Amino acid sequence: MTHQIRTLDEQDEPALLRDQFRQLLRYRRLLIAGIAVGLLGGAYLALGGEDTYTATGEVQVRSATADPFATGASADKGINIGSERQTAVSDTVGALAANALAQWGDHVPAGELLSGLQVTNPPNTLTLRFSYTGRTPAQSSTRAEALANAYLEHRKARTEESIANMATGYRAQLEPLEDKRDLLEEEIGAGEADDVSSARANIIVSISELSRKISELEALDTTPGYLNKKPVPPTEPTGAGLLLLLGLGGVVGLALGLLMSWVRLVFDPAVRSTREVVRCLGAPLLGTLPRERTAPGSLLAIGRGGSRLAEEYRAVAFRLAYDPSFARSRRLLVTAPRGDNAAAAAAAANLAAAFAEMGRDVLLVEADLRTPSLARDLGQAAYGVRPRWAGDPAASPRNARNTPHAPGSWPAGTRSNVDVPGSGAFALVAGVTVDNVPRALTSASVGRIVAEADRPGAVVIVLAPPVLAYADAVALVDRVEGVMVVCDPREVHRSDLERIREIIGASGGSVLGVLLHPGRGRAVRRPRAGRQKSARRRNGSGPGAHTGPVSTGDPSETLGLRPYDLPAGRP
Repeated sequence: MTHQIRTLDEQDEPALLRDQFRQLLRYRRLLIAGIAVGLLGGAYLALGGEDTYTATGEVQVRSATADPFATGASADKGINIGSERQTAVSDTVGALAANALAQWGDHVPAGELLSGLQVTNPPNTLTLRFSYTGRTPAQSSTRAEALANAYLEHRKARTEESIANMATGYRAQLEPLEDKRDLLEEEIGAGEADDVSSARANIIVSISELSRKISELEALDTTPGYLNKKPVPPTEPTGAGLLLLLGLGGVVGLALGLLMSWVRLVFDPAVRSTREVVRCLGAPLLGTLPRERTAPGSLLAIGRGGSRLAEEYRAVAFRLAYDPSFARSRRLLVTAPRGDNAAAAAAAANLAAAFAEMGRDVLLVEADLRTPSLARDLGQAAYGVRPRWAGDPAASPRNARNTPHAPGSWPAGTRSNVDVPGSGAFALVAGVTVDNVPRALTSASVGRIVAEADRPGAVVIVLAPPVLAYADAVALVDRVEGVMVVCDPREVHRSDLERIREIIGASGGSVLGVLLHPGRGRAVRRPRAGRQKSARRRNGSGPGAHTGPVSTGDPSETLGLRPYDLPAGRP
């Protein structure tokens, strides 16, 4: 089927991302729930846990040296700061610190003591930063200082042990040389040769070298480092504050809400976007109705000045008027997928008024013969007065099932004209409750009414019940081939749209387009009894009203309808 109505353009990647983000925002409750959970978690962490305090001390590490002020002396000679950091958190240091704390009355195991310690090294320095986290300020500062001193003590003991081991090795080499030197001196005293004197001189040189090394080792400054910054008791608890934790909790909660929304979106059977509506239904988007506050009981938007809703209906009518598929038959079946048919009824009535504005001879047929309400709604829209039905309360739609109808009596004698202020008029064939709906919809009189669209300038619009609730729309598709589906994109399912396309296509019809409505309007407050009486007096009805024309009980009077003068022989 060829359409001149332009479908949705292919979206580029940024537009697609925006569309997906808007789809996630549809699940506002999940987003709010995720943010609430994140805020509660942040508040619990901020208020529910114990306050902890962190004290920090800094130790500058140095090497053992004979003359630290000598030219070319290197302070970092032989120091691997990474290894020193590992030594600072070793069990040996922890045991030394635990023994020192036990003398001050703080009995804590070495493992527990090391669990609160963190040692870091600022870049490009020979400094170790000891940070200890405790339950009280005094505890954290005392334990941080004890661990720093234990590290210095352990490093000094390790250096002194290395010096002692080296000195012992040198002395072990020195003793044989001294013994050999004494032996050579005895040989020289006995008048031995000159080569003995030469050997003795070499031994004396070796002994002097070893003695010098032992002296240098014993003269080394074994200071392992300095406690440049002594840990002091902190004044404030450690960790993020309440505001920061609430902010982090809100961010994490938002991420959780987006994740839940994405999961909900994946398993949501409802359509996700207008593109998906168009793809599932196989028809273009005719328009999207804006939200608009309407007057109580008002069905017709066309006729009200400055109405955005009326302009959208006019735009849809113009797009249909220039669609080749609609222009050939000038027949339109308006229906909804399932549920409430109020939006479809409003669309049918307003499209009829829009075509009437364009100078077309419009006939609106209400094919809802189970719960007909279009005539009553149009009457309330025109005058705000509940219509009467032929002057007989028993014949009202509420009691219509109690009134016998001859098979096939509808739509004979039900045609009236609807005046639209400032827009013209269109003919209405109101629905009535019948016993056999399929027979009434497939009767010859209905076919003759639909055939009036063949007259030049005529348009026939048929309002059918929801296509997935009853088969009434399917019974009319062979006579009204063009179908317009009115739905709320937040409520309709993808499977519903695909099934509608299959049903209408199998019945010989085609979907001309889809009209989206917001589906969520404001609740309309009904006027109180006193206000209704005042309104009736102003409108010339009720007690105390001025004298005027007397009602004859014809429904066309209360609906604002005029009898339609039918040619002879036409139903």
